[in-house]
Amino acid sequence: MLDPQDNLFAYLSSLQQSALGALKRLPLKSRAAQGTLMALRAVCGAGLAYAIGHALHTEQAFWAAITAIAVTQHDYADTLAQSRDQFIGAIAGGVVGFAAATLGPENLTAYLVAVAVVIIACWCLRVSTAARLGAITTTIVLLVPTHGPVWDVALFRVAEVAIGMACAVPVCWVFSLVERKWLHV
Repeated sequence: MLDPQDNLFAYLSSLQQSALGALKRLPLKSRAAQGTLMALRAVCGAGLAYAIGHALHTEQAFWAAITAIAVTQHDYADTLAQSRDQFIGAIAGGVVGFAAATLGPENLTAYLVAVAVVIIACWCLRVSTAARLGAITTTIVLLVPTHGPVWDVALFRVAEVAIGMACAVPVCWVFSLVERKWLHV
C-alpha cells in the first residue's frame, strides 16, 4: 500500500515539473528577469549568512553561505520546506557523525555505516527529504579535516546551517513581498 506522503511527494514533483516547464517556455527577457531575482535572493542570503557567521567566529562561515544558497528557492514556501529539511538533516547528520567519530579517526567502515544509519533513520522518521542532507553533514563531520574535538565540528556545522537558514528565509520572504507588491507576480 502506498504511503500518503509518497502520493503527496509524487503530486508535488509533477507540479514542480509543470512549473519548471512553464518557466522554460517564457521569453528570454522574462527568464532573465526571473534569473536575476533568484540570483539576488541567493546573493543577499549568502552574503548575510557569511557576514554573520564570520562575525560570530564560526570555524567555517562559508557553510552558512552554502546553506543559504542551497535552501533559497524561487517560492517562499519551497524555501521554508528546504530549510526544514536542511536543518533536520544537519541535526541528524551531526548526531550520527559525532557518534561514529567516537569510534576513531579515519575509520572508513564507521563512516559508511554512519551514512547508511542517518539515511535509514530519516526515512523511518518520515523525513526522507532530509536523508541526503543528513548524509552530507555526516560526511562533513567525519571527513573534513579540522582541529579540535569532534563534537565541536558537529555543533559548529549545525550552527552554520542554522545561520544560513535564518538568513535565507527572511530574505526570500522580503523578495516574495516585493515581487507581489511591485512586480505583481
